[in-house]
Amino acid sequence: MNSITLDVYPVQKKVVAALPPHVDSPEMDTLIAEVTARRDEFDQLGHVPRDLIATMKQAGIFRSSTPRRFGGEPLAPAPFLAMVERISRADGSAGWVAAFGSANTYLAALPIETQRQIYADGPDQVYAGGLYPLQEAKPVPGGWNISGRWHFASGCKGADWIGVGIKDGGGDEGAPRPALMAVMPAAEVEIIDNWNVVGMQGTGSHDTRLKDKFVAHEWTCARGAPGLIDEPLYRYPALAYQAEVHAAVNIGLARAALDIVTDMAGGAKIMPGALRLADRAYYKIKLGLSEAKWRSARMFFYDACEQAWEQILAGNPISEETDMMLKLSATYAARVSMEVVNDAYQAAGMAAIQRSHRLQRIVRDAMVVTQHAALSELNYESAGALFAKLGIRR
Repeated sequence: MNSITLDVYPVQKKVVAALPPHVDSPEMDTLIAEVTARRDEFDQLGHVPRDLIATMKQAGIFRSSTPRRFGGEPLAPAPFLAMVERISRADGSAGWVAAFGSANTYLAALPIETQRQIYADGPDQVYAGGLYPLQEAKPVPGGWNISGRWHFASGCKGADWIGVGIKDGGGDEGAPRPALMAVMPAAEVEIIDNWNVVGMQGTGSHDTRLKDKFVAHEWTCARGAPGLIDEPLYRYPALAYQAEVHAAVNIGLARAALDIVTDMAGGAKIMPGALRLADRAYYKIKLGLSEAKWRSARMFFYDACEQAWEQILAGNPISEETDMMLKLSATYAARVSMEVVNDAYQAAGMAAIQRSHRLQRIVRDAMVVTQHAALSELNYESAGALFAKLGIRR
């Protein structure tokens, strides 16, 4: 292999220095090997099966955002993102599902006693949420009566807990009705097997449905609300973090695409007398430019993350500018990574048009990532508006 390893990148050295043992471990190596061997299976099944979720649990993925008070080993965002990036190099769908190891930060906004019940069987709890569209819930004594259908519950077939998005259906007309998240055991939620897409097929992002389900107030909270746990991770902005974990998937996919096309440099010639890829000017230009684009976007991505984390550790609240910088860097990294994947596909030439070529799935997966609402181009507009308002000069 001529592939470039992650540990040569300067930003990664800072991240690796902070890694707890369970991240850079034999369990993690086992997970990567299994994902690599089974990625075609995930695509065919349309989800990551529970036995692979169990391997993720053994590698510490899902305890990475569980509070210490409940037995978790919460990671700072940067090393968790690096872990998602690494898994995504092996398979985008597996990386996407692993990224929801960060989603337990949402659960931190639930009452403490509710969280205690969630983690009663251990810290390795898997949460999946199809929170949109928000469904009107009927207020009843002690809670809500909920019926409706929700989209995009990624990883729901391997989840222990599922959340849905609701709003008060009994409020005054025109009055603001904040978005709430209602959480319940996964076994109590109907999964509608309808995930049939061109990319990220293995994420199992099916619809979920409830009918006249009672959910107590203690099992609801505002989506993205600050955590009630007094630990640093739960002061990190939850919605920005979700944008970052999705972007990390594309960063990993782009690295995989570059590794593949780099390894093709001295490969077999397509026809007698043809130049090897390594001897073609367009190939070398695209490879060099793509490496520069990927490394630059990735550096911005991790730098923004580290700066936000340092603010939190210093006891400072996350500013509006810092929050937007997290979303901006994630959006930029995801979209530049997609460009890098497309460049790698073009540089690979005719070989990449085969259905069996791995670049085919990487291209489709990378496109799907950029469609996520958290990585919308509207983040560019919002960032520009904020910079203009603050008169920021870089």
